[in-house]
Amino acid sequence: MDVGAVKEKLSRLEELHSTFERDFPGVYEEKDPEVLMERIRALYALSGQKLELASALYREVGGIGGRVEEGAKELYRNEHQMKFRLEEILSILTRGQDYDTRTKLSTAIDRVAQFHRIYDYAVRKALAEMRGEVEGLSLLFEGEKEKKVPTGIMEELGKVKRLEVELETLKAFLFRLYAHPGDVHKVEDALRNWHSRGLLWVEARNVEKLSGVENAGEILEGLALMGVVEKKMRGGEGVYRHRSFSSG
Repeated sequence: MDVGAVKEKLSRLEELHSTFERDFPGVYEEKDPEVLMERIRALYALSGQKLELASALYREVGGIGGRVEEGAKELYRNEHQMKFRLEEILSILTRGQDYDTRTKLSTAIDRVAQFHRIYDYAVRKALAEMRGEVEGLSLLFEGEKEKKVPTGIMEELGKVKRLEVELETLKAFLFRLYAHPGDVHKVEDALRNWHSRGLLWVEARNVEKLSGVENAGEILEGLALMGVVEKKMRGGEGVYRHRSFSSG
């Protein structure tokens, strides 16, 4: 991992996010369709830059594990979702101004406003946590140029951080299993249902939609740790397959 490059990307993301947050309120304050179109286009361009940076950051820290990699994944996921929602509004704005279009526009703006309530917090939290973790790792990575941290030490550090993440995942899963055991069965049934429809690898949000279980990803992560489901990364996001549908 190039610590300097990671710090630079984090700083740039922080700058872009501050600009985005400064301009975002204009989405639901603006009534003029033409001005709204320009505002959305500007935010969409910013969102594209942020997503590109988040993707590059995730590639940079891939394999490190712990809060650094989790933070990069969280950034990518949120930026991807925001860009998608802004794109939806742009698409509606190009259709004209009949009653049906205005209704769809109002609904889309409500959706992006609701998502924004958690988006800003999630992005700032991920950036702050990554900044703190990277500053700590820089003591190992940067030091004197002629000195290198032994590979074994870095591997062990990565293992410890991955274990920390897995422990937190398991704790969350066990709480769900104790408090709402029926949710686990609903999530498994929904995952199998998607497989039966021909979808081999399923995103958590699709399982959540079909099962009606909130934060189904927590349960899927726990089931993955237990070996009940398989997990792989696709586009910076986890996708899942029930082992009963595994090709072997």
